[in-house]
Amino acid sequence: MTRTAYIHGLALSGEALAHQLLRRGWTVVVADDAPDDAKRALAAALGTTLIERPDADTVAALVAVADIVCPAPAVPETHAVVVAAQSAGKPIKTEIDLAYEWEQERAAGPRPMLAITGTDGKTTTTFLTAHILEAAGLRAAAVGNTEVPLADALDLDVDVFAVECSSFRLHFVDSFRAEAAVWLNLAPDHQNWHASMASYEAAKARVWAHRRPTDVAIGFADDPVVMRNLRAVGGVTRTFAAAGADYHLADGWLTGPSGRIAPVAEMTRRLPHDITNALAAAALVLESGLAGPEHVRAALATFRHPPHRIEPVATIDGVEWFNDSKATSPHAALTAIRGFERIVLLAGGRNKGLDLASLATEAARVTAVVGLGEAGAEVVAAFAGRCRTAVAASMAEAVALASDFASRGDTVLLSPACASFDWYPGGGYPARGDDFKRLVGELAATDEKETA
Repeated sequence: MTRTAYIHGLALSGEALAHQLLRRGWTVVVADDAPDDAKRALAAALGTTLIERPDADTVAALVAVADIVCPAPAVPETHAVVVAAQSAGKPIKTEIDLAYEWEQERAAGPRPMLAITGTDGKTTTTFLTAHILEAAGLRAAAVGNTEVPLADALDLDVDVFAVECSSFRLHFVDSFRAEAAVWLNLAPDHQNWHASMASYEAAKARVWAHRRPTDVAIGFADDPVVMRNLRAVGGVTRTFAAAGADYHLADGWLTGPSGRIAPVAEMTRRLPHDITNALAAAALVLESGLAGPEHVRAALATFRHPPHRIEPVATIDGVEWFNDSKATSPHAALTAIRGFERIVLLAGGRNKGLDLASLATEAARVTAVVGLGEAGAEVVAAFAGRCRTAVAASMAEAVALASDFASRGDTVLLSPACASFDWYPGGGYPARGDDFKRLVGELAATDEKETA
């Protein structure tokens, strides 16, 4: 008997899931709230027709004939498709869950998975974990909330998966687990997806929900919410933090329960969050037995951070410029701000329902603020009377204003604390970061000509 899967949202994860389901004999029905020609062509290639912008009645009808309902990660828990599936008692299956279940059926046996979740630092820690595994001679894939969905990665010739787990992916999981899983931190975010902070926290905690007795749960010792959940899971647990944790910093070395791991001086970048991310990745690979301290040390000395995450762009007339476009929440922006002393901050965009006034808790580090996009005025208001401020009408104007505000020895930091879909509706934070880097590059080229 043919089974039917209803996929709502045909982006990266939806496409990967559709291909895998079709290979396994499922009938696939696809719908999308933001259709375009590429999605229509993809649906046609899948042998189906894209149902565009379905209303609640249409969604309910699609749910009624489906055996499973698969909302894309971007589909919030309050969406009509989720409400209809829950009302009809239909299983909600996410891409990460189905991919995990298929991996367990692999003829050669399932490959190990290491999972990473948290409000900030997930992607960097995921790629760092994969880099350490590669230093240990393993073929590793950084998957999940990256450019490679876990469902796509099942076909890769790899030995181990480092899986970045967003709350969107974890919210509905009922089987996914990992040999070792780390929760980096929790701060307000994604309140345009989750119904509440309690829902957001519960989603993150599901990274440990299906642990086996030998699986290791790892938490950030300085985060009380993470630690409350870690204490509740039982089993094998470990902690990490700069101090007061199983994995910690001591005499300039990353140190674990078995002793020294790697000297901080050899790391390619050493901001405070780089150190805690490194401790988290070290805990993952060491506790799972997939790598040794020597592999962690070698990897930390060669790791290149992903773009748009406190990325150096240029030094112009004694002013350093950094692109941190990936910082789409105040918590992420504050992490970057705490790494510098004299900052011209570029922040704003589309607020995700978060308190942007919290940025001003580090006002002593900020010499000037340039507000961006829809929330530009809100960001500027938080710093009113504390430093020079201006609101820009475009990224080009923002770069020009920042250049005027900055003095030798300052850092210009694009760390928006907001989403980018107001100015960059089709490209997200990478498009914002790339535009910033292009404009700073033009500024640098002009400066070189003038000083030649």
